[in-house]
Amino acid sequence: MVTRDGAPWHYLDTGATAQKPQAVIDATVRAMGADYATVHRGVYARSAEMTLAYEAARRRVAGFIGGREDELVFTRGATEAINLVAQSWGALNLGPGDRILLSLLEHHSNIVPWQLLGQRTGVAIDVCPLTADGRIDLDAAERMLTPAHRLVSFAHVSNVLGSVLDVPRAVALAHGVGAKLLLDGCQAVPRLPVDVAALGCDFYVFSSHKLYGPTGIGALWARAEILADMPPWQGGGAMIDRVSFAGTTWAPAPTRFEAGTPAIVEAIGLAAAIDYVEGFGMPALQAHEAHLARTLRGELQRLNAVTLFGPEDGLGVVSFALDGVHPHDLGTILDEENVAIRAGHHCAQPLMEHLGVPATARASFGLYNDEGDIAALLRGIERTRRIFA
Repeated sequence: MVTRDGAPWHYLDTGATAQKPQAVIDATVRAMGADYATVHRGVYARSAEMTLAYEAARRRVAGFIGGREDELVFTRGATEAINLVAQSWGALNLGPGDRILLSLLEHHSNIVPWQLLGQRTGVAIDVCPLTADGRIDLDAAERMLTPAHRLVSFAHVSNVLGSVLDVPRAVALAHGVGAKLLLDGCQAVPRLPVDVAALGCDFYVFSSHKLYGPTGIGALWARAEILADMPPWQGGGAMIDRVSFAGTTWAPAPTRFEAGTPAIVEAIGLAAAIDYVEGFGMPALQAHEAHLARTLRGELQRLNAVTLFGPEDGLGVVSFALDGVHPHDLGTILDEENVAIRAGHHCAQPLMEHLGVPATARASFGLYNDEGDIAALLRGIERTRRIFA
């Protein structure tokens, strides 16, 4: 990649949002322009064609994670998807005496919605600790879980540490006490093959923009029988069967959860992103990012002034701290070298407190990165060390 001036630009912040392939840009431009019309309403030909394209995108997204189209709800992103589960399923099924189990490494989007639900319903939240190398401690989870726990909600892959959840065991533990399992797949879906049917979870959420697709759209997958019992959480057009002042009946899932005009163009862009990623090959993408993360960790381990966080096999993400340098200062100096990293708490303040730092520097990889980006990052770190020495 290059800057606007044509200089090399080393983008190492894919964990926050991925750059967009030209195929995705072309698909969204075409959908916004030559093909554009509303969906589900018009009787004219272009509206019917756009409706077919939108629902084809739903099938494409659902199939990408091993689900069915009637189990896939389009949302504004993973944050809205978790809020949907909290405000619909959670409000219906959870109350005083019930408990939710989260972990110390969760993104704020997998903490705050449950806290808000707890304020409304009285459901309590427990926090699972981490292992020494930064994984969700499932041995501790096994000791903590009781029949009072109705939901377990964990990150599939940590956005800070890159640690990968042992999903089969998490499923067995949650289901063993009668709890549902929700997985935050934001960092997993762009980096490894996901099959929700094989995983056995109950809810799965992810965002498009981390998967090389547009912003403003994501998805909630849930087992069909769970969606069928969930009440709507927003009212308006499209999500209804019949409206009268005497009462309203709802459309079946997933339409019931998509009030208003949907993100038509964004859905088509997300489907194009999935086509692009699968063309690259998910196993190849996983191996590519794992190689880059291992390489960077190995180089950073040679520097006495660097503290690394997370397991050795962290997936596509490397978080670290440079002694005596705030991550924001490091990020600023690296920007002068045309190296883009993320510096801050990464929407994971409880994890930062656990690590004993206010923030970390994070390099996260995508399919467009190579060893040259690592070399540029290391040069920038060395320059920063000289400045602060």
